[in-house]
Order: sequence, then C-alpha cells, then structure tokens
Amino acid sequence: MNSLLHRILDIAPIWVYLVVTLLVFAEDAIFVGFVIPGETAAVLGGVAASQGHALLWLMILLVVAAAIIGDSVGYEVGKHVGPRLLQASMLDRHRGRLDRAQDYLARRGGWAVFLGRFTAFFRAMMPALAGTSRMPYRRFLLFNAAGGIVWGTAFVVLGFVAGQSYEAVAKTVGRDLAIGVVAIVVLALIVWKLRERRHERAFEAEYEATHEGLMTPETD
Repeated sequence: MNSLLHRILDIAPIWVYLVVTLLVFAEDAIFVGFVIPGETAAVLGGVAASQGHALLWLMILLVVAAAIIGDSVGYEVGKHVGPRLLQASMLDRHRGRLDRAQDYLARRGGWAVFLGRFTAFFRAMMPALAGTSRMPYRRFLLFNAAGGIVWGTAFVVLGFVAGQSYEAVAKTVGRDLAIGVVAIVVLALIVWKLRERRHERAFEAEYEATHEGLMTPETD
C-alpha cells in the first residue's frame, strides 16, 4: 500500500484524473470491465485525493461523468449493433451470465440498469443490453445517472477514507503494522473475489451442461 501510494503521488495530478476517468469510461463503453474493473480506478482516485494529490470533489465529478457517459455510449452500441454483439465469440464463455442479465433486464427494466452498476459483469454489459432491448433512452438515462452518481461517489469516497485511515494507522502504530493490516484486508478481498469467480464459473458450467443436454437430439 505504501509503495502504491508513492507511485500514485509520483504521477502528475492531470494524469491521475485522466487515467481514472478513461478506465471508468472504457469499462462501460467498450467492455474493459472484463479485464480491469472501473471500481478499482475509482477507489485509486479516492486514495490519490486522500493524499492531497487530487481534489476529492473533482475526482467524484469526473468518475460520475465518465460512468454516465460511458454507459450512454454502451447503450448506443447495443442499440445499433446489439444482435451482432451478443453473438460475438468473446462472449461465449459468459453466455450463462449474459442470459441471466437479459432476463434480469426484462423483469426489472430501469432498476436493472441502476442495480447492474454495482456488479462488474452487469456494469459492463447492461448498457448494451438496454440499447439492444430498445429501452427508451430517457428512461435509461434516468436510472443510469442515478446509478452513476451513487456508485461513483461511493467508490471514490471509499478510496478517500481508506487512504486517510491508512495514514492514521501508520502514524499511531507504525507503518510496518499498518502495511500488515492492509495486506490482510487485501488478501481477504482476493479470497472473496476468487470465491465469487468460482461461483460464476460453476453457474456457467451448469448452464452449458443444461443447454447442451437440451440441444442434443435423442436417439432410439
């Protein structure tokens, strides 16, 4: 954590703003969320703000704007090339979650757009699915903006609080112990993410097995 903070502080503030904004935007617009979650960038932006290397209000504004605009671009992509997009081979391994997202959107409508903002896969795909389903843009924008504001503010502030808490612990008990505490927290997050990923893979395997069984013709 200490090394990460120093690396962030070594970068000119303009680049911190730019990189965080682009990563949040790209996650929703071109599906970078499959590789790099935008929430990580938002949290790091908050950490930079906690160290006085960026303005908290400006970081929140940029992250929220990038989230809303990125989702709008994803919506337009889905609206114009949605059917072809859904058949892309890169989505084959996510077919189970994709069908679940489509079903969720059909059942919850605008609320699926809002709530999808807080799940990595849904965050990357829900805007395009909304566009593909021809959800009215005004309705999409309403829930998209609400989700972007809540999500962007929450994760930037989370990073800000984490950065300040680290410095407070470091001053009180020393940096070595603070780094140890942070390492434990990071390890716990990694374990949680791995369990979540394992659950998703199990769901996809079950989905594929079920659908392969349905598609296999019966023989006498």
